[in-house]
Parts: sequence; structure tokens; C-alpha cells
Amino acid sequence: MAPTRTTGSPVIAILAGEESGDQLGGDLIAALRRRYPDARFVGIGGTRMQAQGLDSWFDMRELSLFGFAEVIKHLPRLLKLRRALVARLIALKPDVVVGIDAPDFNLGVEERVRRAGLRTVHYVSPSVWAWREKRAEKIGRAADRVLCLFPMEPPIYARHKVDARFVGHPLADRFPLVADRIAARVRLGLPQDAPVLAVLPGSRRSELERLGSSFLDAARKIAEAMPALRVVIPAANTAAMAIIDGMIIRAPFPGTPPLVLQNHAHDSMLAADVVLLASGTATLEAMLAKRPMVVGYKVSPISYRIARAMNMLKTDVYALPNILARACGLGRERLVPELMQDDFTTEKLTAATLALLRDPERRGNIVAAFEYLHNALRGSLEGDAADHAAEAIAEIITPHATP
Repeated sequence: MAPTRTTGSPVIAILAGEESGDQLGGDLIAALRRRYPDARFVGIGGTRMQAQGLDSWFDMRELSLFGFAEVIKHLPRLLKLRRALVARLIALKPDVVVGIDAPDFNLGVEERVRRAGLRTVHYVSPSVWAWREKRAEKIGRAADRVLCLFPMEPPIYARHKVDARFVGHPLADRFPLVADRIAARVRLGLPQDAPVLAVLPGSRRSELERLGSSFLDAARKIAEAMPALRVVIPAANTAAMAIIDGMIIRAPFPGTPPLVLQNHAHDSMLAADVVLLASGTATLEAMLAKRPMVVGYKVSPISYRIARAMNMLKTDVYALPNILARACGLGRERLVPELMQDDFTTEKLTAATLALLRDPERRGNIVAAFEYLHNALRGSLEGDAADHAAEAIAEIITPHATP
């Protein structure tokens, strides 16, 4: 049976496809709720969004895929889910449909419901500065407005006559400008005088299966070279924790075993001297924690060959701290080491991380650059990113629902 809506208070559809989107969505719903206390929230979301009152129509985990090969494998199921979602949205006619990140799925939904007369917002711009800038035009066909987390993004959309607004990055609100390593180590029970390495090999099962062993093998070799080293590994959820624990059992570490925690990524980064991690949003978190890092990643060989063949890669840097450093005028040299695809090997991860752990002067220079970038990410905006996003969405909502 098609859902129905009540009159008088706005109905807001929000669609998230992974953990980071769920966190953004939870904060966004809270900010929108302050403007619209009686609003109804529907769509797709995880535990954070549901805790804020979202009626989630589908399991968010069904959308947590990455790369061409993974998407192709599950394409029939995803298309069926998208058709059902689009039909349900058109039947309900919410005041606005907000897609949070997950562009491969959400932009298709947004374009279809927009053609049916619904207002749409896409929250978190795809990386148009790295992958085919012309995509901005396609995004503009899907979204009435794009909400950008980085200040260099709206000018790109403006070149393609797309309404885009910089709302600030929510992570910049959560991290202090000066990090407190001592307090973080106390909270995690780590010694103050030992070198600490935080390892974040990814949050998705597909990432852990593809990247996890290389990251943990590198951490093991680093621990062999530095006997006093403490290793802390925050797992995104219970499933990720089970995978990581299994890898450690099969190949134990020398000396003190790694401290494996569920969640606690924030404190793990703050407590570390160096962070070894997978490319993605976590690199921005490490930057905001002011922690020098080594970044690694590889996609499936099929995904990589397709991207190369289609000339989709428009940048030679992929880690967000390196991209932001260039955008903010800190030069074209890589601020942090990044080891991608063929360079993603245990040996290279080990060497780069050991070099950083053994060079306090270099780490200090990186920290100073990170403080500068943190300020740039906050920009001149007052208030937090969720409030700015809610304000931009409120301007889109139909007149009868205006606060």
C-alpha cells in the first residue's frame, strides 16, 4: 500500500547509504527538527538517523557498496530497490528529497523524482575536482541544490550553472583546533611515553577483505622494528571487529597485542603519533585530529582498469589532506604519503610509516599545515555545518511548510 502524508507539517525524505551518511543525516534531522518540530522524516538511514525519528523504509546496508565490480554484482537488486523507493516517494510527495552522498544510487533517485515534480537536494558533492568535472551538469539535473562540504566546490558548479552552497564540513565542528593527545591516551588506557600507531583499514567488509591484511601485515612489521610501539585499531562495527580479530589471531603481533576497539576512531587518532589508514573520509578525520598519516588504498583490478580506460581520473592525489593542501595554496607537493593501487604493498606501507614515526620534525611540519587547513575548512561560517545545511534545505521546502 502506498504511504500517505498528513497536512500542515512538512514531510522530509532523507536517503543515506553508509555509516558516514547516517551520521550526517542524524545531525541534519536534529537541525531540521529545530526548525520544524512536527516534521515527519522518511527514507533510508541507519541507527543514528532512526534515533532522530527517521522512518527507514529499507535497510541502509543494502546500499553500502563500493567500486564498479561490486555495484555490477548487485545491480539487479539495487535497481529493484531504487524502483520501489522512487515509486514510494512519488506516491508520498514529500516537501523535499535529500540524498546524502552515495551518488551512484542517490543521484538516480533524485533525477527521477525531480522529473515527477519533487524538490531535491544532494548533500555532499561528489568529487568533481577529481573525477570528470562535467559531472556537475548531470548532478544539476538531479538536484535543485547541491550542499558542498569543501570551499573549492561551489565555484566548479557555478561554471556549469548549478546552484551549490558551501555549508562547512561537519567534522571540522567536532575536532578542536589543538588536539589533546594526553587525554585521549588516558581514555584508551595507553601509556603516555610509548609511540602509538593507529591503524584504520576501512569500515566496509569489502574494504577489510581487500585491504585489511596488507595494513595489518605492515603494522606487524612496524611493531617488530619498534618493540615499544603500541598499536590501536578502531573497528567501525561488530562485523568489522570480528574480521580484524580473526586476522590478528591468524597472524599474531610481537610483544603487546594490538588494542582492538569497537568505534573510538576519534580517540584512537588523537592518541596516535602516526595514523596508517585507508583513503576516504577517515583521512580528513586524521587531518582534523592533527595527526600525521600514511594513506593507502586499492580498488578491484576491474574497477581500476575501467577508470583508467575511460580517462576518469583527473588528479594525481587522492587523499583529502593532499587535495585540500593544493586547493588552499600550500603547494603541489604531497603533504602526506599516499600509496595507491600498485603502490599499495605491505613493504611500502611499512617503510613510509616507519619513516614518519622516526622523523619528529617532519611530523611537526605536517601538524602545522593541518591546523591551517582546519581553519580553512571552517571558513567564515558561524554555527555548525548541520545548521547551515538545514537552512539551505529550508529554503527549498515548499511554501506551505516554511517555518
